[in-house]
Amino acid sequence: MGGIDWCTSTGALPDSGLVLLLNGHFLFEIRTLRGLVASPNSILVAEPDQKAAAALVDASQIDAVIKLVKNAATVEADTLPPGISCIDVSLIGAFDESLRSARVPLLELIDENRRRELENELYGNAYRGITDLVTKFVWPRPARQAVHLCARLGLSPNTVTTIGLMLVLAACWLFLNGHYAAGLVAGWLMTFLDTVDGKLARVTIQSSPFGHIYDHAIDLVHPPFWYIFWGMSLVDFQPVFGFDLPAMGWWLVAGYVVGRLVEGLFPLLGHCSVFTWRPFDAWFRLVTARRNPCLIILTLSVLAGHPDWGFVGVVLWTVLTTGILVLRFLQGLLTWLTRGPLVSWLDNPDSGGNQFARSWRIFGGTRAAYEG
Repeated sequence: MGGIDWCTSTGALPDSGLVLLLNGHFLFEIRTLRGLVASPNSILVAEPDQKAAAALVDASQIDAVIKLVKNAATVEADTLPPGISCIDVSLIGAFDESLRSARVPLLELIDENRRRELENELYGNAYRGITDLVTKFVWPRPARQAVHLCARLGLSPNTVTTIGLMLVLAACWLFLNGHYAAGLVAGWLMTFLDTVDGKLARVTIQSSPFGHIYDHAIDLVHPPFWYIFWGMSLVDFQPVFGFDLPAMGWWLVAGYVVGRLVEGLFPLLGHCSVFTWRPFDAWFRLVTARRNPCLIILTLSVLAGHPDWGFVGVVLWTVLTTGILVLRFLQGLLTWLTRGPLVSWLDNPDSGGNQFARSWRIFGGTRAAYEG
């Protein structure tokens, strides 16, 4: 496919190539635009009135479609210009592996009377359906307010990520020096901002390859450093099951690395991740030994006055949950060998009405976690 030309006024329309036309009276999300970009020479219509909201057409077809998009005219199949097809968001597909959710992409006519409702829809569609229990059930409401504030202040997602990086480094120093409570404050604030930056990028359509790598690289690297520095601060640590502090540290690092390797390799078995394959995996993601569940363990240990318990708890939980991930990978591999590529249960619309109905309501999206 050739390049796509962007312009801000009809006077700047190009003479060749694919041209993307958007009606600014509609509310789009990134997935909606990606779906349109994947369907050249088509008009995107909003239901239920089939109003033209956008189009991606060759420059030679501009005159035939520009008035339709500009006026949000109703599009009928038998009146389409030759070579132009009509699509709606239902054809783009609800399942989004990157967000681990099953929400139809957003395309709505902007109405000031529905401002809050539309903001809820846009924010909810930008939120992961399957994630840890803190991100899923605690952060949605406050993060929505923070995203709104950042958008009003003009803060970029990368700025929010950079603030989070500073908090990561602060928590490292605080944990290493035994300032556990202060370190946990920095750590929890960082995890909150880690929720905010991604949602801000999606709702303001500011996602970028650099921002994606920047954010995920920080998320991938820092957790084991927090735990190791926490362990290094402990005095008179008593061996557990015969393992001293360095040995426990190696178990922790090995468990973390193997777990992340399983997560990275599992998509090779099909069209889903290890956490979107079956409902069990979605429930397991709530508590698996990733950063937020481990922070809960560390926080409880400080409240109990035994930070050493927190370190041991994180090590044991990491090893245990990694063992479950390895088992799921082996089960997935066997299924792949005998039945073919794996498919997520969220990719089946019937999952919402069968024995998975409860899981679908919880993990199909996150909007229910903050709406009244």
